[in-house]
Amino acid sequence: MTHRLFTIGHSAMQLSTLLETLQQFNIRLLVDVRSKPQSFHHPHFDRGDLERTLPAAGVSYLFLGEELGGRPDDPEAYASDGVVDYRTRRRSYAFRAGLERVEQELAQHDLALMCAEEDPLQCHRFLMICPGLVAAGLEPLHIRKGGILETQRETEDRLLEAQQFGAVAGASLFSGDRAEALESAYDAQAKQAAFRIEPAEAERW
Repeated sequence: MTHRLFTIGHSAMQLSTLLETLQQFNIRLLVDVRSKPQSFHHPHFDRGDLERTLPAAGVSYLFLGEELGGRPDDPEAYASDGVVDYRTRRRSYAFRAGLERVEQELAQHDLALMCAEEDPLQCHRFLMICPGLVAAGLEPLHIRKGGILETQRETEDRLLEAQQFGAVAGASLFSGDRAEALESAYDAQAKQAAFRIEPAEAERW
């Protein structure tokens, strides 16, 4: 039986708050999906620090930023305008391998995917990774500020509202309309939030 899958954005929280939150939800594995697992302003979220401090709280650490990070090294993951193309990235071997690793870990314990942004709508963990999780039959729960849980459906509804598709948010009876609107909303939101490089840099690759 699959365990619960959470996502969380550390933002500016204290390390003690993160540890308390992980313990609150019985999370035994923190999967770091940041491409660059370090924080200039909050060094307690650097990879090395987390690898040292999490085990004392009964939490394991797994870095999957190379597979599931939002700033991939693969030039094929970038569109001509320099923005990461999340759809393309989800089709890559690296992304699929990362998703399979998450599924394997879920067979053993509850886990959380961690990135930096508090709001999932501003983070690749929702915009890039979650569509892949949902397609695999998984339903993430998003931990918001104060330990409040937001379901995947609720986060999708916020996305639809933000991108002017509110008519199919909530308990819409037209699942086909909702699926089509979600696809468009994900693309539009990704254009705003995804990592980007200068197009000239992409051309040099």
